[in-house]
Amino acid sequence: MKTEEFEVMGEQDGERLDKYLSVIYPELSRSFFQKIIKDQGILVNDVPEKANYRIREEDVVRVNFPDAVQTAIEPENIPLDILYEDSDVLIVNKPKGMVVHPSAGHYTGTLVNAVMYHCADSLSGINGEIRPGIVHRIDMDTTGSLIVCKNDDSHVKIAEQIKEHSVNRIYEGIVCGVVKDDEGTVTGAIGRHPTDRKKMAINEKNGKPAVTHYKVLKRFDKYTYMQFKLETGRTHQIRVHMASIGHPLLGDAVYGNAKPAFKHLQGQTLHAKTIGFIHPSTEKYLEVSAPLPEYFVHLLETL
Repeated sequence: MKTEEFEVMGEQDGERLDKYLSVIYPELSRSFFQKIIKDQGILVNDVPEKANYRIREEDVVRVNFPDAVQTAIEPENIPLDILYEDSDVLIVNKPKGMVVHPSAGHYTGTLVNAVMYHCADSLSGINGEIRPGIVHRIDMDTTGSLIVCKNDDSHVKIAEQIKEHSVNRIYEGIVCGVVKDDEGTVTGAIGRHPTDRKKMAINEKNGKPAVTHYKVLKRFDKYTYMQFKLETGRTHQIRVHMASIGHPLLGDAVYGNAKPAFKHLQGQTLHAKTIGFIHPSTEKYLEVSAPLPEYFVHLLETL
């Protein structure tokens, strides 16, 4: 069992215990910590507390991460487009339409099913039985580079880089409308939509800070081909930010036009092009890029 201990800082005073932990470990869900709290795996000043306990400055929080358990999710022999692999990490080019980890309605055909088959018993267990090896994710209809961790040490070190916003993440996408400025930055805290819980929105009151830097790659009559560099990594960040300035991603039925101008588009036209980080073992910078998917290339040619 892995254990970590730390002291609460003044600016975190009064926060709910479960919410505080999900902020400290952004790669892990709040519900994940609620389960550990229920099992008395988290102690505050050596005493088990409930999820709604309000932490105080100088509280000492000890987290006992449960050992990975045998998952009911089955390995599946699904082909993987492998961009890089060694004994610590696997970087794959996720195809469009593939869900990263099992969830309601998606218990087969996920990236987790595929990497469980490919890696056998070599996957980190920190993120629980449903998400072995998964240290971050991209949306189902977003393609491109995604890191899978093969052991807990790699998971912890890469998660720390994600938490510190030091991972280099560059995306490419096509947005609706002609973007005027060659370069720019969109800022705006992102949180749950106040009425539609399946959507995210600019939420300065309850959201988390989010920053997206963009650069125009090519302008077309009604669309713009763009590059995005993430300073933070919030859920649906690029999609929400671009929609907020009047340029939703082409094909994004959630934040843009429900009826795309091009037939056969499957969700937003967004690709996780490049990912770069300090390798957990070599401690050297590693950067990998995923080629644009065929549909994206064809769309650019059409435009």
